[in-house]
Amino acid sequence: MIASPELYTPRTRIRLADEVDAVALLRYRADNRVHLAPWEPLRDASYYTLDHCVRTIAEGREAAAQGRGYPLLVLDPDGETILATFTFANVVRGVFQACHLGYGVAAEAQGQGLMQEALRAGLDWAFGELDLHRVMANHMPRNERSARLLARLGFEREGYAKRYLRINGVWEDHVLTARTRADD
Repeated sequence: MIASPELYTPRTRIRLADEVDAVALLRYRADNRVHLAPWEPLRDASYYTLDHCVRTIAEGREAAAQGRGYPLLVLDPDGETILATFTFANVVRGVFQACHLGYGVAAEAQGQGLMQEALRAGLDWAFGELDLHRVMANHMPRNERSARLLARLGFEREGYAKRYLRINGVWEDHVLTARTRADD
């Protein structure tokens, strides 16, 4: 079994959420509701409740325990405020050794390089401790910030999927990118 990550960068602390983080997660969701809406699935009102946050955390910890996914919080160095989140999801082992990466950053934290800093640490962990060969990340063509971030992190464009995911109630095209482990 792979240990839960506890990663540090100069400006962040990265780890799985624990039940004590439910209030902070709710605050992050509520504070960034409008900011993240164009890039996420439609959310019903229950998503913005403490009960849903507690459930999300429990499901995330279960996924990590089973090696299926790792939803991580990016916190300030004191571990008090959630600055961003990212998830290594849909982990597949065997001959594939791959996952999907999804991420979001708080409105007040964007434009500061925090997501790049956190994802560099997360990718090092994914290619190291998780022993993954491939991490895939997709973005909508109009999301130029994500395109630039992924390019800086070494992701390469691999394709284009029409009407790939239902985002904010609309089937959106996505640019498909991936990064593979350098030593494979």
